[in-house]
Amino acid sequence: MSTPQHSHSVFDFHGRPPLARALPLSFQHILAMIMGTVTVPIIVVGAAGGSLADQMLLIQVSLIASALATLVQLYGVGRFGARLPTIFGVGFAYVPTLVAVGAQYGIGGILGAQVVGGIAMILVGLFITRIRHLFPPIVAGVVVLVIGLSLYDIAIHYMSGGVGASDYGDPQNWLVALVTLGVVLGVSQFARGFMKLAAIICGIGAGYALALALGMVDFTPVREAGWFSAPRLLPHELEFHAAAILSVVIICVVNSVQTIGDLSATSVGGMNREPTTRELFGGLLGNGATTAVGSFFGAMPTSSYSQNVGIVAMTKVVSRFVLALAALFLLVAGLVPKFGAVMTTIPYPVLGGATITVFGMITMTGIQLITRDEMSARNMTIASLALALSMGVYAVPEAIGQLPAMLQLVVGGSPIVVAALVAFTLNLVLPRRSLADEAAEREALARAMAEEEPTGRRAQRAEGGRPS
Repeated sequence: MSTPQHSHSVFDFHGRPPLARALPLSFQHILAMIMGTVTVPIIVVGAAGGSLADQMLLIQVSLIASALATLVQLYGVGRFGARLPTIFGVGFAYVPTLVAVGAQYGIGGILGAQVVGGIAMILVGLFITRIRHLFPPIVAGVVVLVIGLSLYDIAIHYMSGGVGASDYGDPQNWLVALVTLGVVLGVSQFARGFMKLAAIICGIGAGYALALALGMVDFTPVREAGWFSAPRLLPHELEFHAAAILSVVIICVVNSVQTIGDLSATSVGGMNREPTTRELFGGLLGNGATTAVGSFFGAMPTSSYSQNVGIVAMTKVVSRFVLALAALFLLVAGLVPKFGAVMTTIPYPVLGGATITVFGMITMTGIQLITRDEMSARNMTIASLALALSMGVYAVPEAIGQLPAMLQLVVGGSPIVVAALVAFTLNLVLPRRSLADEAAEREALARAMAEEEPTGRRAQRAEGGRPS
């Protein structure tokens, strides 16, 4: 019997569809995450008091690190890499911690602490076979659900024009965002075949064209960007400070929980199965290695991208060839800044209108994960309390204003941290009772109460009478 040829299906992880079909689907992933990849180093450098040269360097290296981290996750290097259809890049979850560390210790303090944080991620991965039972679907699902909910304000800020924009909330911004959203919805619901899969790119194309006609596109970054720039080793001297290391290690360990959630959401949403222990092991090791090694070149820590998880869940396109094209684009964008600068000309309202549906899909994937476990009173308590505390603190940050600064960084920086800690802790301490156990307890309680009831009152009730 002859050996089967490689599949050309976009729904097969090992499939290699034609470039004409793969490129537009790949472009959706690029557009969903490139602004985040560029924005994070801009925010961090500003907080650390870095120069414009520092900013351009960190943007460049962050694009390259995102590309390499994604390729490691898709194809694997030895035991490193999940070999799942996932995109990794510089994550927003780190921003509050990095901003605080950078303001006090500078970029060198961030990068030094990041080396230790990456090693902490690797340690979590090494012990994943022993600790995976600590992260059942109820815990991973709550983390994914809160990830989705915490992204909504980002989408709304984007649709309004971007935080700090002079025209924030302008009706023109909302017009562009809603047109983009409308095209995404229309194509995804009424188109057929390939066009249905490319709904997001169609929406971004329509929104970009409208924004261009309204004079909202600025090509200045393209004119000012250079043609080629290679990363260099140790652009900043690494500094190691205990407080900075503690803060970064905590957020890196918590981010490992987010990575478990994202990898679970990817396999459940795109492949209709739970991830294997080997896939989680490789994913965590790969993320830790790229985070630690990237520090020596000035890259920010990497993370799984929840918005791209949403695209995989929504389109069911799991071909690693499609996602690898996105990684190669990021690599080229990092080496050729002018090429990458073209992507930054997409106005925020266009990105917001296109990604809000993706963020909603992440939320629904979290719910799907949660409901894979039976909805016992125990599991409902874990999910409801983790959700209430995490989103409550996120909505009212001043409520923890009197806590130590270090604790504020960990607890108030991201609702994902609170959700992960609460769900993880409750899963450990609450007694494990299934729906059958709870039903048996209720029946036993009912029998005990019936036996304790006075004989005369039972007889009267059986006769339909009343006690005198």
